[in-house]
Amino acid sequence: MSKSYKIAVVNGDGIGAEIVPAGVSVLDAVAKKHDFKIEKESFPFGAGYYRDHGKFMSDNAIETLKQFDAIYFGAVGLPEIDDTLPAKDYTFKVRTELNQYVNYRPVKLFSGLKSPLRTKTEADIDFVVVRENNEGEFVQSGKTFYADQAHGFATDTSVFTRYGIERIAHYSFKLARKRRSKVTNVTKSNTLINSLAYWDRVIEEVSKEYPDVEFNKMYIDNASASFVLRPEVFDVIITTNLFGDILSDLGGAIMGSLGLGGSGNINPEKDFPSMFEPIHGSAPDIAGQDIANPIGQIWSAAIMLDHLGETEAAKDIVAGIEATTAEGNLTVDLGGSASTSQIADRVIKYIESTKLVTA
Repeated sequence: MSKSYKIAVVNGDGIGAEIVPAGVSVLDAVAKKHDFKIEKESFPFGAGYYRDHGKFMSDNAIETLKQFDAIYFGAVGLPEIDDTLPAKDYTFKVRTELNQYVNYRPVKLFSGLKSPLRTKTEADIDFVVVRENNEGEFVQSGKTFYADQAHGFATDTSVFTRYGIERIAHYSFKLARKRRSKVTNVTKSNTLINSLAYWDRVIEEVSKEYPDVEFNKMYIDNASASFVLRPEVFDVIITTNLFGDILSDLGGAIMGSLGLGGSGNINPEKDFPSMFEPIHGSAPDIAGQDIANPIGQIWSAAIMLDHLGETEAAKDIVAGIEATTAEGNLTVDLGGSASTSQIADRVIKYIESTKLVTA
């Protein structure tokens, strides 16, 4: 009997209504080819839901989502909704309550694309940013005091625990063993001498358990410069919630567009469903025009399938993306004229036209 996976589909806002269906169409095609089933159920959560109901998701949403194998998500946010709310009331809520403590964000130059880094090739841009996803700078532990008075002030407190650091470190070193066996800890412990010095210390301790993996430390300012000047030095990057958020967007830029970046908010133990989404936002300014780049969303589908154990199907999707870009099928953000749906159709055509390789 073929396997079956229950997937919660959340389009979200803006271009999510276009790129998520494009990604779902690719999922359906690859599932048919590789003989597994995807049972989908859609949910209207997001800023639009907040506008209509005063909350970003239903009261029982988390318990409902726990019944699924994975969550396939687009983007959240609308111009008319306070932009401090989507992360707190949707994204961070899902990531923390479902213990998705790994944010996995690959950076890869696809075939046929020219990086803004004029001297760099596909061989130079191929690494993964592993971002700690539940702690660090985004725990939102803080307060604003006397906001409208001359002596007003505000605080945000970062939280780093040994438990949280150890588990993201182990994930990173195990991932490196599957790649090129190199881990770079991106930090700023020379100025954040308590929190990130502790971060460094714990990661250093974990590194001793992986003597076969090369390990080094790099400060965030040097790492940012190295993304542009020498991206080839990276394999697996382990970094904090804030630094990972910024660096992975820079990674999207050196690929050629934020529209290319996929990601996974992962619970490695699979005690809870993981959530897979592109790294960009909801882009309401281009919503409804069928011009949004769906590759980040489609790549997120591949990351989801790999997490679920459908490794060959995941490779098929990535190969389909490579074939699409290599032929010059590009959306407007990459200088082309292809529509959202045309890119998805081309990836599907590749999947359907290539033979299934069996052992």
